[in-house]
Amino acid sequence: MTESSERSEHPETMIWANSGDAHLVEPADLFTTSLPADLAERMPRSVKDADGRWETLHIDGAEYRRRIPKLSDAETGQDVFERAPNANDPVRRLLDLNQEGIWAELVYPSIGIWTASITDPVLLRVGSEAINDWAIEFQRSSPRYVPTATIPLLDPADAVAEIVRATGMSFKAGFFSVTPPTGVDDWQSEIWEPVWATLAETGMVLAFHIGTEPHEADSNPGGYFRGRGGALLNYMETTYGGQRAVTKLIATGVFDRHPALKVVVSEGGATWGPFVADRLDEAYRTHFSAVRPRLDRLPSEYLYTNVYASFQHDRSAVAAATAMGWTNVMWGSDYPHLEGTFGHTQKTLHELFDDVPETSRHRITVGAFAELFPHVPPAPE
Repeated sequence: MTESSERSEHPETMIWANSGDAHLVEPADLFTTSLPADLAERMPRSVKDADGRWETLHIDGAEYRRRIPKLSDAETGQDVFERAPNANDPVRRLLDLNQEGIWAELVYPSIGIWTASITDPVLLRVGSEAINDWAIEFQRSSPRYVPTATIPLLDPADAVAEIVRATGMSFKAGFFSVTPPTGVDDWQSEIWEPVWATLAETGMVLAFHIGTEPHEADSNPGGYFRGRGGALLNYMETTYGGQRAVTKLIATGVFDRHPALKVVVSEGGATWGPFVADRLDEAYRTHFSAVRPRLDRLPSEYLYTNVYASFQHDRSAVAAATAMGWTNVMWGSDYPHLEGTFGHTQKTLHELFDDVPETSRHRITVGAFAELFPHVPPAPE
């Protein structure tokens, strides 16, 4: 299908948007066909209960039980789950995107986002390579896909090696969990300097996806809240990891040392940006005598220059870009996951942008994404 025919299929009211957050759906046999049996058995996999209500996640010899997420109507309480039919097929997936008005996607793994809970460096390294060898085929099938390379983070040397390898395979972004795996020094540590330097030198975008903290092997992965208010509390908690990760990079002077480094935080909303910028500036001014290292600029300037974020439904995120000065805001579909916009993307985009000036709408829907990934052909007008 040609680009011109894709454009002609849609009414003039179609709002085309790039997505700063989407996911691949790994095939069930990905690891069994690419790794020795003893390693494949320890890579992340999901086993669902017969009633479809719970699943057991098996990761590197540990097990995590969780209720299978379902999307419900707030008024009726009935389950509403319209599964995207073509997510696994790189050719047919474009049919879904065309229907929804999504042009290009920054695409993360699905089961692969659990790799931060792997504790064996060798397993993580070869498993990440297997994911990446499979995922790059999506990018090769269409320049509208920007898959993220899964970066093994148990050993910074392995991370550097995979960034270099993945760049040679034409990956443009690297998926990082919002915190390193358990037992590894956090992002403030000097051990990560070669990683930041390699990302900056290769031009690979550092892509944090929220909700990717490593989990301990117990019956309550991640220390999730249970009981009253748990669903809302847990959803809120997932947003903070991306904010903390960005704050650590700014506070430790990473962007002074590597000004070319670009970072995106996906699925965590975007209104937090101006708040974090103001809070850091206040801390920098009022506690300057205790600040180490000293920065070349105010913290807010790094956030507004080097950091991007995607949101799905947040009305306030539009204001962050149009009224609060943070223009590195991009929309995201979260296709094909439950919290995403599949089936109502155009409704969502019109509700968000019908009253927004064209320049601002263009920046949020396609411009910020295109700035990070200029190799992607421009979206239809």
